[in-house]
Amino acid sequence: MNPTAATLKDRFLRNPARHAGLTWERVEPRLLADPRALEALQWMEQTGGEPDVIGAEGERILFADCSPETPAGRLSLCCDEAARIKRKKNPPPDSAEAQAERHGIALMTEAQYRHLQTLGEFDRKSSSWISTPPEIRALGGALFCERRYGAVFIFHNGADSYYSVRGWRGVLSV
Repeated sequence: MNPTAATLKDRFLRNPARHAGLTWERVEPRLLADPRALEALQWMEQTGGEPDVIGAEGERILFADCSPETPAGRLSLCCDEAARIKRKKNPPPDSAEAQAERHGIALMTEAQYRHLQTLGEFDRKSSSWISTPPEIRALGGALFCERRYGAVFIFHNGADSYYSVRGWRGVLSV
């Protein structure tokens, strides 16, 4: 078995509440038939994301970063490349959307982030950029989420901002 697939299987079996109604026998063939997805999931793992299945949409299986905090290898990034380039002083080396696109992963939507938070408590000390509607992005803003005080919050910030505890969580449809 592929080492990434073995890690994913182990995590899948240890966390059944994240994917009620799904079996590894349904997940594994889809995963092994898609080498690009395995590469993306391996990268998610290498950057600290701890990817796991969080559900399905029709025939598609959804994997998401399930690390307790925003993946450590994806912190201190502007929201997108346009904001990073526009930044005049101290631009970060990369942006959340550019990293996601290069690896075939999507930033979570607000709905996906809120769903993830029903599966556990994530981002109690960090925050994650999420997919931002174009009308907000056109005005220079971007959205991020975190969990504090037992609740999930959605906030806004300038898309060119970056902080040591803000990064991004991804979702991959296989």
